[in-house]
Amino acid sequence: MTLGDWRAKVDEIDAAIVRLLNDRAACAVAIGHLKQQEHVAVYQPEREREVIERVRALTVASGGPLGPGAMARLFERIIDEARGLEIARVSDRDQDEHNGNAR
Repeated sequence: MTLGDWRAKVDEIDAAIVRLLNDRAACAVAIGHLKQQEHVAVYQPEREREVIERVRALTVASGGPLGPGAMARLFERIIDEARGLEIARVSDRDQDEHNGNAR
């Protein structure tokens, strides 16, 4: 493959990653709404640890060039962004309901 071919492949993978991250973020928003309805805290450290440990195990099993530490750091950032999104969306929803604008 040429440099251009590899770059095109990376571009395709990037597009898939963006789509999947947005799908994951939509799930986080839905989870945030359920947590609010069930009066559960947004921050769930045990669940986050479970996700990171599962990602580490998946990374070891896949044998890819990124090691478990690198993958864990990437997912820590993904989880942090998802948690922030949950908080923001739940806060927006609370404000709308307070103002009489149900979503």
